[in-house]
Amino acid sequence: MNHYRGNINGFLGILVVGLLISPHAALAESDPTYPDISIPFGAESVDVDNVYYFSGQSGVPNAANQGFTANAGFVITGDGVVVFDALGTPSLGAAMIGEIRKLTDQPITHVVVSHYHADHIYGLQAFKDLTNAKIIAQDSFNLYTSSPDAKQRLQQREIALAPWVNDNTRVVLPDVTFSDETFLESGAYRFMIYHAGPAHAPDDSMMMVEPAGVLFSGDIIQNGRVPFLNSAEVDTENWMQAIEKVRKLEPKVLIPGHGPASWNAMVALDFTYDYISFVRSEMQRAVENWVPFEDAYQQTDWSRYASLPAFEASNKANAYRVYLDMEKSALGSE
Repeated sequence: MNHYRGNINGFLGILVVGLLISPHAALAESDPTYPDISIPFGAESVDVDNVYYFSGQSGVPNAANQGFTANAGFVITGDGVVVFDALGTPSLGAAMIGEIRKLTDQPITHVVVSHYHADHIYGLQAFKDLTNAKIIAQDSFNLYTSSPDAKQRLQQREIALAPWVNDNTRVVLPDVTFSDETFLESGAYRFMIYHAGPAHAPDDSMMMVEPAGVLFSGDIIQNGRVPFLNSAEVDTENWMQAIEKVRKLEPKVLIPGHGPASWNAMVALDFTYDYISFVRSEMQRAVENWVPFEDAYQQTDWSRYASLPAFEASNKANAYRVYLDMEKSALGSE
């Protein structure tokens, strides 16, 4: 167990101090690293003890949503600001800093990363460049940043999200990593950070904020949106076990990695759990009965999910990935 207790009494860099009124607007005029965003963007209160979040748009990252498809959030503690996730472009990270500055001049001291997927981390560049915040991630984060996948994803996003992801965009490394769990204390708040992966990603992490009772779940929970399962690194069985662990935390408010915040946390938990369970059970039945995938997919009743965001983009690929996993399990291969 790694107990990291940071001294939250940090301070912002000189550059940010000069940008307290509107850092993103000033950067947009002077630095091509941070092209201006034109989509609606603002921090929403969860009406619980100075906790705020940014609610991303539905769908996959593209020019229309300018990469703003994931959620992020922050807590104003009295001694500083603790941030969870940094969104999908440097410009969005800079916009987050600007929104935080509208509410407080307390220093941004820490950014906790839920996992290394691009829609959650490219905004870290702004926090690294413009603040003195320590970036905290689970150990597996660094395995990704040193792999060819990181470069390939960045190249893909330079095309899909130009100009907000561009030649100046880089993947930022964490300052502190942890293995199983770690803790922070700031003001009257305690932040409990747990490794929940491998599930959606190897480094899946969640942050429980006490005494507020707010859980930032990362992509372990995706509320009202078809989760992305189509990756070799996804472990749906562990993912379901991770959701069971979340239940035991009994959060009052849940802020998922995608989708609206929920003041009935168990409903959001059940949505993600039930979707994964349904896909697994349908594909397992098909494998056990030697039904080819295309037939199995067509025979499955997807009506309860068909109208949801990302269904067309993700559902069939999700089912195929799970089908392959079930085949491997049936054949006894690793």
